[in-house]
Amino acid sequence: MSYNETLILSAEKSGNIVCMGLDPIVGVLPYPELETTERITKYFDTLFSKMSEENLVPSAFKPNLGYYSALDRPREGDYSGSKALSNVLDLIEKYFPGIPVILDSKRGDIARSSGNYAKEAFESWQADAVTVSSYMGSDSVLPFAYENKGVYVLNRTSNPGGAELQNRTVIDSVDEHDVYPLYIAVSHMIALWAEQHKGIGAVVGATNMREFADIAKYFAGKMIPMLIPGVGSQGGSASDVISVMKEVGYDMRYARINSSSGLTHPWKKGDAPSTWLDMCIESIRALIKEASL
Repeated sequence: MSYNETLILSAEKSGNIVCMGLDPIVGVLPYPELETTERITKYFDTLFSKMSEENLVPSAFKPNLGYYSALDRPREGDYSGSKALSNVLDLIEKYFPGIPVILDSKRGDIARSSGNYAKEAFESWQADAVTVSSYMGSDSVLPFAYENKGVYVLNRTSNPGGAELQNRTVIDSVDEHDVYPLYIAVSHMIALWAEQHKGIGAVVGATNMREFADIAKYFAGKMIPMLIPGVGSQGGSASDVISVMKEVGYDMRYARINSSSGLTHPWKKGDAPSTWLDMCIESIRALIKEASL
């Protein structure tokens, strides 16, 4: 099954287009008596079990590799973070079979180096998709084009500093006679790469609706998946995103609206409250309802 088909199937199966980011900040999680690996594992096991019981099934999961690898101390023989990520991936398969995993690692190099990063994502971690940088062009992006795997290319990101480069005006490399903001020129390149590999999509933030609308309108009808961060803590709105996609005719089944800390630790700072599980479940329930098909 192609990655695009996986997206459609999981969206229709779950009835929503939610991507649940899995970015644990260990210090705010419950179970402080446990060591790092066990603490993260028990936390997600408890949360996923309750989600499954309540039939709250997102249509994708997105662990950010940095949140896990930063916990490793390889020179001391400590791989607590990597072990935790491995356990979390096992838990996803246990509770939510068939729901795709997007490894958020934002890799990108050239030739053999990029190929090794692709092996890391698809062979070592067995992810269904990966995020990659667009800056080094096709010889950085296309090594990730594994059969039936997804590749989300950074297009217009949700962070404030993204505008410093992404909104600069350029003469487009695809249409040399027109001038665009860089994020539109990158959209054109993503569409060209997607002709070679149907699993190639775009990371398009939800924090600027005008820019999001420009890109969604261009991608409409091209079957290019969009991973949409910025909802929740960063200020983006799932309902606004959905409204724009409907307006421009973009097939929402190819989209995944991501929220991370707002779902996994909505109390943000300090010790987890006694009601932490209820808080998470209510946040997840609300986003699934807002982003339902």
